Amino acid sequence: MTTVNIGNKQLGAGQPCYVIAEIGINHNGDIDLAKRLISVAVAAGCDAVKFQKRTIEVVYTAAELATPRPNPFGTTNGDLKHGLEFGKEDYAEIDSFCKQVKIPWLVSPWDENAVDFMEQFDTPVYKIASASLTDDHLLRHVRKTGKPIIASTGMSTYAEIDHAVEVLGKDNLILMHTTSTYPAKYEQLNLRAIPSMIERYGVPVGYSGHETGIPTSVAAAVLGACCVERHITMDRAMWGSDQSASLEPNGISRLVRDIRLVEQSMGDGIKRVYEEEVPVMKKLRRVGAAV
Repeated sequence: MTTVNIGNKQLGAGQPCYVIAEIGINHNGDIDLAKRLISVAVAAGCDAVKFQKRTIEVVYTAAELATPRPNPFGTTNGDLKHGLEFGKEDYAEIDSFCKQVKIPWLVSPWDENAVDFMEQFDTPVYKIASASLTDDHLLRHVRKTGKPIIASTGMSTYAEIDHAVEVLGKDNLILMHTTSTYPAKYEQLNLRAIPSMIERYGVPVGYSGHETGIPTSVAAAVLGACCVERHITMDRAMWGSDQSASLEPNGISRLVRDIRLVEQSMGDGIKRVYEEEVPVMKKLRRVGAAV
């Protein structure tokens, strides 16, 4: 199985797990909060941060935007969607800040116009959201950029994933196993799908987690996930639809720490006696007990 290069790092079998801190819309339309979350990801040792980009009038119908929905930005769903959407100046500030703190950033574009918008920034990879996996037009448009693609597979059948892989091709492709509920139930995480998807598709496979805890995301790395993505927030009690399925600063720090500890612990699979074990062996083993 080949590896995929994202920036200066390789993703795939035998490589360190690439940890993506998903900020998404947890910035609540506040650029200063977005930068605080970027700083949290940097402090935790994450490899990248991720946002989302939509052309509101393309992704949502006029009826959806007019639907009453009281929120901090107004009274309709449209007020909410526009309030959460960053524009050119915002992303220019994010781009500058990420360069300053030395962490790559990427987005999930939800429509072709969003892809074209993002091309003005030198992001290293595009992420396809689970909701967009069956959007052939978007898949082809993203592929035309020539950049690597990470594609989430939540709420998708094998037939739908097969088709998406056929459309995208396997070059510079990473698939992400995920369960698209927020927060996800542990009994529905189905982590064994990770090695199954690696075998089926022959491309690197990662894990995008929406559960509330940490151990299962670490287990995903143990099962072969080349990257792990988790939403982050300053406070899970904050206003916002994704906050409750996110990790707070301490949580994302623990996740990165535990993944790195697991990687150190895996070894090469060859049983051996370490030098540090010899004095313990001499002290504890019964002399002449061997047969």
